[in-house]
Amino acid sequence: MSIVRIDEVEYELDHLTEEAKAQLLSVQHTDQKIAELQRDLAIAQTARASYANALRELLGHGADASLQPPAGLQVRH
Repeated sequence: MSIVRIDEVEYELDHLTEEAKAQLLSVQHTDQKIAELQRDLAIAQTARASYANALRELLGHGADASLQPPAGLQVRH
């Protein structure tokens, strides 16, 4: 017998309707996707920081200078 906890209430998985089980699977799948996207974002942020540091060095600004634009400023490429 499997138990699932939803909003601090425990439910027996076998007692859920098929529709409820399908929704539960969708929530679990979505949670996994969010976790995957958060890992990807962390990787991209780490890479960006490394590229920005390399660019600072190339421009002679040193690693402690910021390449972050002020809030609301658009950077055109």
